[in-house]
Amino acid sequence: MKTILPIIILLTFSYSSFAKQEIPETKKIETFIKIWGFLKYHHSIIAKGKIDWDREFTTRIKDLNKLNSKQAINQYYLNWIKGIGKPVECKKCLIDQAVTLKVNDDFKLLTDSTILDKTVIAELDNIKKNRNQQSNYYISQVNGIGNANFDNEKEYPDSIYPSSEMRLLTLSRYWNIINYFFPYKYKTDQPWNNVLGEMIPKFKDAGDTTTYHLAILELTAKIDDSHGKFSTIFTNKYFGLKWVPFSFKIIDNKAVVIGFYNEELCKNDDIRVGDVFVKIGGSTIEEIVKRNSKFIGASNEVVKLRDTYNILFNGQTSKVETEFQRTGIIEKKTLRRYSFNEINYKYNATNVTDTSKILNGNIGYINMGNLEQKQVDVVLNNLKNTKAIIFDIRNYPKGTMRKIADFLNDKPKPFVLFTIPDVNNPSIYNYKEPSYCGKVNPNYYKGKVILLCNEKTQSHAEYTLMALKTAPNAIVVGSQTSGADGNASYIVLPGGLKTMFTSLGTYYPDKTETQRIGIVPDVMIKPTIEGIKAGKDEVLEKALAIANN
Repeated sequence: MKTILPIIILLTFSYSSFAKQEIPETKKIETFIKIWGFLKYHHSIIAKGKIDWDREFTTRIKDLNKLNSKQAINQYYLNWIKGIGKPVECKKCLIDQAVTLKVNDDFKLLTDSTILDKTVIAELDNIKKNRNQQSNYYISQVNGIGNANFDNEKEYPDSIYPSSEMRLLTLSRYWNIINYFFPYKYKTDQPWNNVLGEMIPKFKDAGDTTTYHLAILELTAKIDDSHGKFSTIFTNKYFGLKWVPFSFKIIDNKAVVIGFYNEELCKNDDIRVGDVFVKIGGSTIEEIVKRNSKFIGASNEVVKLRDTYNILFNGQTSKVETEFQRTGIIEKKTLRRYSFNEINYKYNATNVTDTSKILNGNIGYINMGNLEQKQVDVVLNNLKNTKAIIFDIRNYPKGTMRKIADFLNDKPKPFVLFTIPDVNNPSIYNYKEPSYCGKVNPNYYKGKVILLCNEKTQSHAEYTLMALKTAPNAIVVGSQTSGADGNASYIVLPGGLKTMFTSLGTYYPDKTETQRIGIVPDVMIKPTIEGIKAGKDEVLEKALAIANN
């Protein structure tokens, strides 16, 4: 009896401490968001869509704010979960999945005894073991493709700056979709489990519309995905609605002019291709990029630099002071900035106007961003007797790769492997059968095939590159691509706001990853400042040298 009594006293003291201990507000909200999302995608009754799950969030998070002790909070969770009803029994849920497909499988919440008591943990575990196996109102898959679809999410179009509860619903909706249906959650720089603790105060305390929209922008950038873009008139105003009329590329922490959006406007300030800007508004290029990096969604660093187009020279005023180099001497220059309409910018415009041509030495060239599907047969027939064809994929192709792959290959070849979400086992992705391109073709093209790429080669462009590099004599020339291949899915957020993310896992047939890495060139070459000044396309020149060697 002497040994048992102290143990009983210790257990009583421990339970009493647990019951009275207060949970910090951010941790309380974080746990609620995770439980709400877990139930949304796992509970068979909620999957029917009969319960307004958004209203459950905005109502219950208010209730939660009134509760302080762990005991009271756990009792609230227990009553809530039991009140939903008993999940449908799932016998096949006991069958485990292949380990290779469980890279996103993270359910630490179900065993977090620092927040939840054993009764609530047991209830959540039972729901996991008997997760929904029928259709789910909140998640489906795109027919014929398999990527995630969230069409039944409410838009709340009048809520561009909603209540604190609705702002937290925005965070919760996005965080949980990524948590369960982003195939590359495991590759984010910041562990996804740690994002909520950082972002909850930013959403809860956002004092105005701009601050709120910037919080969404920062959140979407945290998935480190070049598809993960978000913008509104409020975020655009924050960075500035006055633009410079030229395009630029960041090389060695300098902004180099590479082309004109409006040549006449550039003449007003004597802007020339090859001009090198080292400071804008008193800050170096590196300082501006570092200051705004958290707002730029990108799979890798080259895309982050690519997408500085709306933060580097932009501003609220019609002029900005800069420092630049033209002859090696740093000079000061005042640049005029213009509205978007004044510049008359055209999306996907390139300096290359020709769709196809034959260059010196009987070398074919095709600009894939210009090539229309109806043109493919004629263009390939014109180039079939060349000794090499250069396919320029530093742009966004127009769905022409299947016919081209038939022309280049002697037989069908696997070129890509996709994974699709298992909506009945959220966080798990399953491999599909490899996709093939090419056909049996004894008259396939026998010349060299040279494929050009850079950071503008993204998504369908990377997919095209993967297909065309199956050609027998193919070589990839250029620099790192965007690292965001695979179909994207849209997420609608309160306020009618939209963003998206890469929602199909994309791999080579041997399961080598492409996300964030991109398609790795066989010959690495990047533009240089001197080359740009001289008006050279150094990547194309390297391709021509390879074609002639």
